[in-house]
Formats: sequence, C-alpha cells, structure tokens
Amino acid sequence: MSPLPLVATDRASLILQLVPYLIAKGEVSLADAAADFDVAPEEMREMVEKLTVIGLPGEGGFWQMANDLFDIDWDLLDEQDRISLTNSVGLERTPRLTAREAAALLAGLQLAASLPGVGDSGVVQGLLAKLARGASSSPAEVIVATPAVDGVRTAVAEALSRGVAVSFTYQAPDAAPTTRTVDPVKVHIADGQWYLQGWCHLREAVRTFHLDRVSDVEVTGIPSLHGADAVPGLFQPADSDPLVELRCRADVVPLLGDFVAQAAVSGSGEFRRIRVRVADERSLKRIATRLGGDVEIVAPPSARAAAAEWADAGLAHYR
Repeated sequence: MSPLPLVATDRASLILQLVPYLIAKGEVSLADAAADFDVAPEEMREMVEKLTVIGLPGEGGFWQMANDLFDIDWDLLDEQDRISLTNSVGLERTPRLTAREAAALLAGLQLAASLPGVGDSGVVQGLLAKLARGASSSPAEVIVATPAVDGVRTAVAEALSRGVAVSFTYQAPDAAPTTRTVDPVKVHIADGQWYLQGWCHLREAVRTFHLDRVSDVEVTGIPSLHGADAVPGLFQPADSDPLVELRCRADVVPLLGDFVAQAAVSGSGEFRRIRVRVADERSLKRIATRLGGDVEIVAPPSARAAAAEWADAGLAHYR
C-alpha cells in the first residue's frame, strides 16, 4: 500500500522530526528515510529540499547569512539519492544559559554550598565555576547572605569539621548582649533568614540563634560534646523551655499561625486558653501588642510584666 499524500500539518510535524533524525543518521538513503517516515520518496525529497530555507531568524525576523540556514549535500542527493546535512544550524552545540538563568542556578548552588558538609567536597564549587563560564554573558553577582552572616557560617563549618565549639556575642531583641559558647549542630535557612542550632553552654540546652544577631564569632579549641545530638525542628520548642499561657478569643487563634502549631488549645465558647513552651518568654510581648487587646498573657508573671513595659514604652512615644 503506497503512503497517502501529506497534508500541511503532517508535513510540518515530520519536518520537525526530520532534522534530529538526519543528525543522528549522519547519512541515509532517500528510500530508507522515506520508509522510516512512511512517506513516498518524492515527498521525502521535497521535505529535505525545503530544509534549506529554514534556519535561525536574524534581526527583524529575516535570515541573514548562509550558515543561519540548514544545508544539505546537493551533489550527493542529486547523483546518489542519499541525504546528508552539511549545516545543522548549531544544534549540536551545548546550549548556553542567559545571565539571569545562570544567576538563579548560582544562587541555589551557593545556598547548598553554605550548609556544613555539603560544600566541603569541592564538587559544588566546580559546578559554580562551570555555570559562570557557560553563561552567554557574565551572570550578576549573587549574594545570598550578608558578609557577616557568611563569616559565621564559615566558622561554624570549620568548627563542625574540627569537632569543637564556637564562641560569639549574641544580641537578642530587648536584651543585653551575652557571650555564648555553642556546640554547633546545624545551620538552617527559613524565609530568607539564617539560623544556627546547637548546644548552648550558658543555657545548658539546645538553642536556636538568628545569625544576623551573632558577632565576634571565634572557633575555639573546646571539644564539642553535643555536635551529634538530635535537635528539635527549627521553631519547635524544647522540653526544657518555659511553659506560658495565653488567653484569647476563639477567632484570634488562627492569627497566631505557627505559634500555636505546638500548643495545647483548650476551652469553648468565645475564649480559648493556649499553653505552649517558648525559648524566650519575652517574645510574647510582640504577639500581645501586635494583636492589641485580643491576646492576654496569663502566665508567667514575668512575661506579663515584660509586655506591659513594652506597651508603656511604645505609648510614651505618642505622648
């Protein structure tokens, strides 16, 4: 049974498949190509000849140079009925990334390289260099952390590899700076912020430190005894954290978001009681003031007093 004549849509579809077919074959007889595509030899010849007017568009949508078009060995086709592409419009070339694409990939790799144990082998650094060389133009400089934060991450990675503690100054919100010695366990990133988790010698418990609040970091010679300890989730309270209690309207509970993810919520009717452990009870004042009078700090008394002082200090600015 002879092949049916091609309609325009079928012809366009076959031409799209023809170029990779001819590149893979290198050289093929007209009869074999026609049989592989289930078309008549005359149809195959016509499609091959039409390839020579297809190519890369130049400025304004017009092809400008001969090497912008596909080309074939005309003598081979006319004399031996064999097909061979002589110009494939650079389809075999390795595709080059745009500067924007390379910058996006570089940012992801830099994030991966910053995590202790991931970027130490040199593989990621090699990929970073290849991406920068393979872009069509120089990618924009990608900064995924401030230099200060980057220095802390470097020190933590060194401490982990040496099995020792790090020492630094930590400035918690609304508190005096403290000097901490920490057995580092993990470095995390969440919502664009970097955190260090480790065993704090001062608090004698696992603590999470916001790296933007860390300064004067040093790698000590103190052996790390808790570097392999399991740590809770990034914002999951530890059993040693103080237990606090809040009272709020039932419709306000969803507004507390992740704060109530680990909390025990009780009560019925208009109000709810929320009991949860927090690393720093002073952080409750932000919740109480952000939600106005909809949230009341019930216990401990020190947290109530801190919230009242915070509110009074804020009110003083309006007087």
